[in-house]
Amino acid sequence: MDRLILVTGATGYVGGRLTAALERAGHRVRCLARRPETLHGRVGVGTEVVAGDCLNPASLVPAQAGVHTAYYLVHSMGATKDFSALDREAAREFGRAAREAGVRRIVYLGGLGEPSDELSAHLKSRQETGDILRQSGVPVVEFRASVVIGSGSLSFEMVRALVERLPVLICPKWVAVATQPIGIEDLITYLATALDLPEGLAAIFPIGGPDVVSYGDIMREYARQRGLRRWFISVPVLTPRLSSLWLGLVTPLYARVGRKLIDSLKNPTIVRDDSALRAFAIRPRSLREAIARAASLEDGEQAAARWSDALSSGGVRPAGWGGARLGTRIVDSRAVTVEAPPAAAFTPVRRIGGAQGWYCGNALWQLRGFLDLLVGGIGMRRGRRDPEVPHPGDALDFWRVEAYEPDRLLRLAAEMKIPGRAWLQFEVTPQAGGGCEIRQTAIFDPAGLAGLLYWYALYPLHAVIFRGMLAGIAARASSGGARRPRHNTHEVLA
Repeated sequence: MDRLILVTGATGYVGGRLTAALERAGHRVRCLARRPETLHGRVGVGTEVVAGDCLNPASLVPAQAGVHTAYYLVHSMGATKDFSALDREAAREFGRAAREAGVRRIVYLGGLGEPSDELSAHLKSRQETGDILRQSGVPVVEFRASVVIGSGSLSFEMVRALVERLPVLICPKWVAVATQPIGIEDLITYLATALDLPEGLAAIFPIGGPDVVSYGDIMREYARQRGLRRWFISVPVLTPRLSSLWLGLVTPLYARVGRKLIDSLKNPTIVRDDSALRAFAIRPRSLREAIARAASLEDGEQAAARWSDALSSGGVRPAGWGGARLGTRIVDSRAVTVEAPPAAAFTPVRRIGGAQGWYCGNALWQLRGFLDLLVGGIGMRRGRRDPEVPHPGDALDFWRVEAYEPDRLLRLAAEMKIPGRAWLQFEVTPQAGGGCEIRQTAIFDPAGLAGLLYWYALYPLHAVIFRGMLAGIAARASSGGARRPRHNTHEVLA
């Protein structure tokens, strides 16, 4: 496969997953990013990353040189200016550069909705963008989708946050509007399979799963699978502005993006022809299967792209007291740079826990384990199987190794008794000027009000431990003398 594929929007939710899928399929991939450093460590070693902006025509010339197919997956919904005007300009410049570079096809992801339904500004802009790309003369394959079901999808995160946080949901009229959701994996399959379409084909493919449902139906199915009892109360009116402000309080949505999204929810977004089913051998999952799949994949996707990773969304609440907010989760992320090569910087990370300890407040860790035992948890008695190298699936005190990449990544999933779910992740990244950055990230997904109270009540103590733990790791990495742990004599339970 020697065709060169260009992906725009690779820092975003869909673009990041598409890039990974193309890499797995063996394609030559080039990513266009306004800040290339944001893709460091997130794309394969063979993937080229170039700096550029669809609003900067000069930067598009080298980006599109030699490209066979270009994926256009950018939007300006989070912009403070007129996002429709920015979308038109970006599409016009991108299409012109593609034509001049001899690009053979543009693949674009737009939105469902009938023009006769007086589309919202957002949906109208998405379809207008496709029209402008077609005016370039380059064949365009446009997929039009509605709600994407997957951990990190903007619409799905809204649904999940509402159901998780509110036992009683006040439902405005848009909750009853018809939509035809599609699972993220099915969407990515459609996008990737577009490469196999006949040369020169230009078409619009409406895509969706087999179920036509309302947003309320999605909420109810999510609640059912999570075992949550929720009450839905319909109200006759709730303006888009009030809805967006309300969502900003109870969900991870940024109010500016939220209002544009709510404006779009008034429009039915359903598939009205079966052209995609005839052109592709893809049969999307049902809503029930897509939600179950999203839940099963969620825990392993902590480092994967999320909608709020996209630089244009502006949707991640900045870090402050108590950590930053990422979707429904609370994140405490800290970093330090050490003058050490990756192997030395990672040595104290891979040896953490067990007899080695946690580099700060070991007595407090033991106390936490004892309290866990008192409430029926597993405590700290498990230690670790291998004192030198952790392996995915290994028990590590009251954690479980979820991911391990030598000299780069260690992710632990908590198995102690807590009102929610938690992860602790360490990453080592070489720096251009020498040395390495060690990043330590604690992630907590609270289960309702009890989870939030737990996090914020203990955060002062957690902050001290997190800060001291990273400092201890950095000190050992810098000295090059990370203490070798004694042989672990703790009982190891699988």
